[in-house]
Amino acid sequence: MKNLLQSTLLACLAAGFLPATAQDDSALLKKARKIHEKAFTLDTHADTPMLLSRGGFDITQDNDPYRTNSKVDYPRMRKGGLDAIFFAVYLGQGPRTEEGHATAKKKAFGIFDAVHSSLKATTGEAELATTPEDAYRIGKTGKRAIFIGVENGYPMGHDLSILKKFYDLGARYMTLCHSSNNDICDSSTDPKGAEYQGLSPLGEQVVAEMNRLGMIIDLSHVSDSTFYDVIRLSRVPVVATHSGARAICNHPRNLTDDMLKALARNGGVIQLNLLSDYVKTIPASPERTAALDALMKKYGLKSRMGMASLPEEEQKKARAEFMELNKAYPVQLATVKDAVDHIDHIVKVIGIDHVGMGADFDGGGALADCFDVSQYEAFTVEFVRRGYSKKDIEKIWSGNFFRVMKAVEKGATPEQIGR
Repeated sequence: MKNLLQSTLLACLAAGFLPATAQDDSALLKKARKIHEKAFTLDTHADTPMLLSRGGFDITQDNDPYRTNSKVDYPRMRKGGLDAIFFAVYLGQGPRTEEGHATAKKKAFGIFDAVHSSLKATTGEAELATTPEDAYRIGKTGKRAIFIGVENGYPMGHDLSILKKFYDLGARYMTLCHSSNNDICDSSTDPKGAEYQGLSPLGEQVVAEMNRLGMIIDLSHVSDSTFYDVIRLSRVPVVATHSGARAICNHPRNLTDDMLKALARNGGVIQLNLLSDYVKTIPASPERTAALDALMKKYGLKSRMGMASLPEEEQKKARAEFMELNKAYPVQLATVKDAVDHIDHIVKVIGIDHVGMGADFDGGGALADCFDVSQYEAFTVEFVRRGYSKKDIEKIWSGNFFRVMKAVEKGATPEQIGR
């Protein structure tokens, strides 16, 4: 359905009331809408399972993002023209002990259960996908295609066989770590710094096993040294499911130009994160920073993502307080234009074949003019505005990532996966 702006512009154009610039805008919007409707669109990272596993969230309803603090549901996916999305089984980093790993593993399987239960309860709306072919088939029915990824290898502990269990439950990628080092590798943001100078010996085994299974290795969140270790060892392409260009926003979560070039040589792809702090360097608000520091101190956390590791009742309280904090001290957000600056830079450095979209919605991703998944068409409009062709846009929206998926699938034989 055309929005009010488009309808008004087109009506005025037909009546001959618009100046040349407005006529140009109307033609651009019409072209962008046509491309967006025909392209198969994919987002490779959303933390929506955190909402599903907590209960009380109806993914079949058009939820208000400001009231519910949610960015993804099926009605809003349809509004934004998003065909497919990866739901992340996310675990914050906890104690690296036998007990800690056991607890994390139990929680991870609980999140898988929540995703599968939700899909079973909404068969008319969405369906699990594990291959590009699945996604295309599901898309033709009008349903949303739901992929699964695992964010943070922490819950596997030291047991490589858990990776096969994740794979069997539908996971097609795993992010090796999160905001802190784990037993697999160094993180890009651990305040203690490097522990292994890249991958640990266990991490090297994880790379080999994921290659064997046909599970994509996700390098978002890892340190630069870990990135290069994986590039050296992986025999199939790898990805960064929700990252950006460090040359545009100097954050350790983003990739340098040298890393981008190494990723391209590997055949991989970087999917653009829409968390504003990674999109644009935004001046800090002293009031918000102080309030957030106080909240983190109150619950003994190092970052907001650590809320997921709190006991259930404390977690509810902390999240409620965080929502109130956001109302009192709203964060300044980057824009779609700021985000597409990253796409432009990546394309300039390594070409159109190595970039896509991975917003990190429900995990912090949000822009001023793409606050949730319902506004995703704004990106296609900006791509058209900047001269990207229909073929280019189709590559960004899913073609590049699906190419990697197929390459990783071919790297593992059915016999190997069944072992």
